[in-house]
Amino acid sequence: MSRHAKSRYTMRNAIVLLFFLGGLVLLAARAVYLQVFSSDFLQSQGNQRHLRLVKDNSHRGMILDRHGSPLAVSTPVDSVWAHPPTLAGERRKWARLAVLLDISPREFAQLVRKHEGREFMYLKRHATPALAERVMALKIPGVALQREYRRYYPLGSVAGHVIGFTNIDDQGQEGVELAYDASLRAVPGTKRLLRDLQGNAVEVAESVVLPKPGRDLVLSIDRRIQYLAYRELKAAVFEHGARAGSAVVLDARSGEVLALVNEPDFNPNNRAGLRSGLFRNRAVTDLFEPGSTIKPFTIATALESGKYSPGSVIDTTPGVLRVGDRTFRDVHNYGVLTVAGVIGKSSNVGMSKIALALNKKSMWEMLRRAGFGQSTGVRLPGEVAGLLNPYSKWVPVDQASIAFGYGISVTPLQLARAYLALANDGTALPLTLQHAETVPEGERIMSAKTARQLQSMLELAVSDTGTGRAAQVADYRVAGKTGTVRKLMPDGYSEDKYVAWFAGFAPIHAPRLVMVITVDEPARGAYYGGEVAAPVFGHVMAGALRLLDVAPDAPRRETRLLTVKSERVTE
Repeated sequence: MSRHAKSRYTMRNAIVLLFFLGGLVLLAARAVYLQVFSSDFLQSQGNQRHLRLVKDNSHRGMILDRHGSPLAVSTPVDSVWAHPPTLAGERRKWARLAVLLDISPREFAQLVRKHEGREFMYLKRHATPALAERVMALKIPGVALQREYRRYYPLGSVAGHVIGFTNIDDQGQEGVELAYDASLRAVPGTKRLLRDLQGNAVEVAESVVLPKPGRDLVLSIDRRIQYLAYRELKAAVFEHGARAGSAVVLDARSGEVLALVNEPDFNPNNRAGLRSGLFRNRAVTDLFEPGSTIKPFTIATALESGKYSPGSVIDTTPGVLRVGDRTFRDVHNYGVLTVAGVIGKSSNVGMSKIALALNKKSMWEMLRRAGFGQSTGVRLPGEVAGLLNPYSKWVPVDQASIAFGYGISVTPLQLARAYLALANDGTALPLTLQHAETVPEGERIMSAKTARQLQSMLELAVSDTGTGRAAQVADYRVAGKTGTVRKLMPDGYSEDKYVAWFAGFAPIHAPRLVMVITVDEPARGAYYGGEVAAPVFGHVMAGALRLLDVAPDAPRRETRLLTVKSERVTE
């Protein structure tokens, strides 16, 4: 090889070597740049492709009855979710997945397009275990399961109205679930998942924020008494072909709500096809005129005024009384009655005469102290305050009508609260749906003497000669009052639609339970409160007193009211 050729060859090798060394220097520089100056950026990009933040759910607090029996619990379920960008690249597998999820291929495609550009989408909430297993068996990239919780109600329709229910996101919608949602609701956390090349979650890399379960709630409800009230009310509504009904049972010593039921009912575990009207808690949302069940509070005003005593005489002859443009009638002409007899026979004429002799402000104040026209404070959704017009608007016909339960509207729970004061020797207690460890401080609304006189009168009302004899309970002395009112319709009072009431408590010597029953529009057979509502009281009270191991009363004694020397009252 010539010297000239060798020189060109050496130069060419030098150039190649120079380029080679230059390339190595550039690669080294790039490596240093990536490893030193861009490591955080590259790590972030890698994490975005293989790590994902997802919600870490926890369970909602349990709802328990006063004895610790579950009324609402959360059970773990799996929901099917997907990573939209990954799922979009698996279009060939959409059809098989759509079939499993029971949606059309077109709807499935629309669902994926709707979530385009997002990182998360639900495909099926609260899937059954079998469905979740079949979905995961398809091994579709980007499709995974997420643990959630579904609410279950062991008593079903028995406690549907008082407990309520949650929606699919575990948020309270009705009843206690809504009223105490803030404390029952769980606070979800977040966790970081590691994904494989196909986008599937393979393991939990770390918990970022730990989830917090909801707080358990212990109610005052006794599931045994709840079932008794539910069974008897349901039977009465069916037997009489009624439109609806409600029943409330209170602990006379503490003001705790032991049972609260309505008809028609609903099953919170299966709400498919149900009308929203069935969810209405009628015991706190529906207003009715209370009829004769309000009479004890008119009598309380009379006794407190000093003008009357239980033996004072009222002449109800001839069983008809004209007040203004209204005529009030009794079922029969009862003639001359004592004040106690006015309660026992439920005389509207006698009650009107007593009321018209009283100060209307005093009557209003007694009703107001008993809780009428104001919320009970139990926090149940939709509760209404009732209607009690200011006494300044009362004319004589209003004063007479309100005395026997017309012109005033109450809920069953309000009436139960008022009778709680009668049972508690004249002291009104606040109502509660939470189990109370101590007895709350009450407010005296009438003297203990007046309350005990009324207790004796109300015992007379359920005696063999009273209107509420069907409420009697074997071996126990009970007190109560019937009520039957014509329903107020848009065009006036109906001639054939009624509301039947009964309110009472037992046993008299040391009242333990207070109960109110209302049956709306009984349409078959009887419609009087003493024939429709009173038997429900008798059946429930008989079972509940025995469940609570309440000792029977002493042998029944004749009421002294029948032998009290009559006192003529100027009316």
